[in-house]
Amino acid sequence: MKQIHSNVLTYRGSHYEFGVMQGERLKNTPLYAYQQKQKERNRRRFTVDSADAFRMFRSYHPGIYEELTGLSDALGLSIDETLMDYSGFQQEWRINSGCSIVAGNDFLARNYDYHPKTYEGRFLLYQPSEQEYFATIGPTQRILGRIDGMNEKGLTIGYNFVHQRFPEEGFICNMLSRIILETCSTTEEAIEKLTEMPHRHSFNYVINDAAGVRRVVEGSPRGTAVREASFSTNHFEVLTKENRHHLVDSKRRFDNIHKHYTENINAAEGFSLLNDPQHDVFSDQYRNWGGTIHTSVYKPKELRMEFAIGNQQPTEVDFGSWLKGEELSFSQFTGDLDTDVRIPYMGE
Repeated sequence: MKQIHSNVLTYRGSHYEFGVMQGERLKNTPLYAYQQKQKERNRRRFTVDSADAFRMFRSYHPGIYEELTGLSDALGLSIDETLMDYSGFQQEWRINSGCSIVAGNDFLARNYDYHPKTYEGRFLLYQPSEQEYFATIGPTQRILGRIDGMNEKGLTIGYNFVHQRFPEEGFICNMLSRIILETCSTTEEAIEKLTEMPHRHSFNYVINDAAGVRRVVEGSPRGTAVREASFSTNHFEVLTKENRHHLVDSKRRFDNIHKHYTENINAAEGFSLLNDPQHDVFSDQYRNWGGTIHTSVYKPKELRMEFAIGNQQPTEVDFGSWLKGEELSFSQFTGDLDTDVRIPYMGE
């Protein structure tokens, strides 16, 4: 067993100021040293055209470009380097994850299954000062992206990896999720934007809002499809030609969820379904890039969420109270993973 943690960061202000704060918090950490060590290998695999990236953010979320500028200034990097490393536009890294998502009338629950060495240990609550953007809560990926999350309107989102073959120009999963959370208030709006935005790779995006409207958007570089569904794993049900050939584990978890799912399932039952090993959805396959690192449960109607690292009871976060100005009483989540792999953000 190995104890790991996720630091909880909060910020209220402009996107540029938010970028500066994150850069200042990041630059002297083991996570940043690891990211810098990896970047030369990544640059041999792909490039980012700065003009293309600016055009994309100007079209879909200009505030994030301002955040990238603040991050660039704080880290002492050129804007080209920052776009390459953190923009979520045209980025590449190894993806072979699991992930399972369940949604009900008043919740969305999600297992994040991946290799622990990729984890950042960062969880953010951010309230933009610009009126056109929504406040959000959730864990990060590649600093600016979001693994899953909820916004102040109660819109929630999580994604499942399907494949990264035949990529095309577009945003990666975590940046698509970040843009959705800060710019959309309902499932319908999120579907419209996910259909419009370009996708770099193929993922399922599971969405639920404060009205309990649940949809799965199957997104790929070659198009999207929308289906009414309340749970998802790592394969498409409509765009089946996009699926990988080896879907045994994805379909096993899908069938296990289907077996226990009921239309009146509540948030506590959704958490148990994903996090309790007896249901055979939670995974300890960390060395195989498919172990459950965290389980998130978002409650759109209450503006509350629960978060657990590994297999344990979750910690509740009152997002609604924080939005009203109350500060959190804790600054870190901790938990245990059944693994001995080295975790770079912890300095290993």
